[in-house]
Parts: sequence; C-alpha cells; structure tokens
Amino acid sequence: MSTRQPQPDAPARPSRGSRQLANLTPLGQLRAGKLGRRLPQLFIGLTLYGAAMGLFVRANVGLEPWGVFHQGASLHTGWSMGTVTIVVSFIVLLLWIPMRQWPGLGTVANAVWLGFVLDATMALVSEPNSIVARSALFAVGLLVNAIGGAMYIGSQLGPGPRDGLMTGLHRITGLSVRLVRTSIEVVVLTSGWLLGGGVGVGTVLYALLIGPLVQFFLPWFTVELDGQGAEEAKASAAAGEKNATDSDGD
Repeated sequence: MSTRQPQPDAPARPSRGSRQLANLTPLGQLRAGKLGRRLPQLFIGLTLYGAAMGLFVRANVGLEPWGVFHQGASLHTGWSMGTVTIVVSFIVLLLWIPMRQWPGLGTVANAVWLGFVLDATMALVSEPNSIVARSALFAVGLLVNAIGGAMYIGSQLGPGPRDGLMTGLHRITGLSVRLVRTSIEVVVLTSGWLLGGGVGVGTVLYALLIGPLVQFFLPWFTVELDGQGAEEAKASAAAGEKNATDSDGD
C-alpha cells in the first residue's frame, strides 16, 4: 500500500488568453481586447479578400461560387459586381433574423467594404491577353484570398454574412457544417451559372484549394484574446467540439 500523501491542489494559473476561434457576442467581440491590432487586421484582410475577388474576375478562368452568382446577377441588373456583392450581403443578413444570429462589426464591414474594393480592383486591373498570364493572375488571387480570409476571420470581429448563414443553418438544422456549406455553394453556383456567371477550371481549383490554404494561414493571424473574450472563446470552443461530435455521420 502506498504511503504517499495526497498533494494539495496546485494554484490555478492565470489565464493567458486564447487563440481559439470564438463565436463571440457583439459585446464580447469588443471586450476581447487588442482592438489596436484586430481592427487594422480586419480591414487589411477584407481589402485583400476583395482585391482577390477582382483578380479572379480579370483572370477569367472561373470564379468562386459566390462570385459566379454575383457576376450572373450583375449581367442581368446592369449593376457593378461590387454593388451586387453589397446588396446580396444585406439580403443574406436579413436571413440571419429568423436564425437569431447577431452581426458583429466585422460582419457589417464585410458586407460593405468587399464590394467597394472589388470594383476598385476591377477598375485598376485589366484582363491579361495570354492564358499563362491569366492563370498566374488567378494563382496570385487565390493566395491573396486565402491570406485575406485568414486575417479577417482571425481578427474575431464577427463572421461575414455568408459564413454566418452557414453557421446559423448548421445550428438550427443540426446538419454538419460540411454538408450545409456544400449545399449552399452548390445552389449559389448553379444559380449563378444559369444567370451567365463564369464557371471554369478556376472554380474547381478554388473549391479544392481554398480550405487547406485558409487553414494553413489561420494560425498565423488568429489573435489571442484577453479577459472575458478569452473565456467566451473557451466556452464556444467546447460547445463546438460537442456539436462536431454530435454531427458525425451527417
């Protein structure tokens, strides 16, 4: 029999914040600290993301699913792609209401800023003549898109309107995120193609590569949260792990 005496519990270490992505409330996003880094990172990320959307259009080898829809709608409305992007963003935000989703600062910035940057990029960049140059432009756009996406997601100031639609449907239906996202993008892509949006090799490459690329860059740009924001991050991460376990097999 062991004679070893039980040791007193070690004192709890002070929290050092959290690099976990969190589903924070709008107030929690502001209370999470480090706004001096997070706000600039948000807008730099959104600028890069919007610029990449413009590069995809000018590369003309196939757009990402939502880009296909925006381009198709632009052809029928006469609006610029940037204007269509903004209008669609706010329509999607209306769908958040019955799902009781709360937009954050980053959500509203995403809805407005991407469209302006998209139009500005298309005004500054012309379509290359050769397929080699267009392919290179698409490759640059893909890399910029992934970095920009990782930056704005990592700022933890609220999901974009389309990402929030995905997570909201996942929450209320109980279906896996993978299935919900795939279903949304198939509907959007098909609708955009029927409207005349550009589908091509780039569309397929985007679908295959953007996830791994964002996952690669995200740890570099996920801001470590402080205080109440860190506690909310831990709580939402625990809930996310439970939901992922419950959703296995969907």
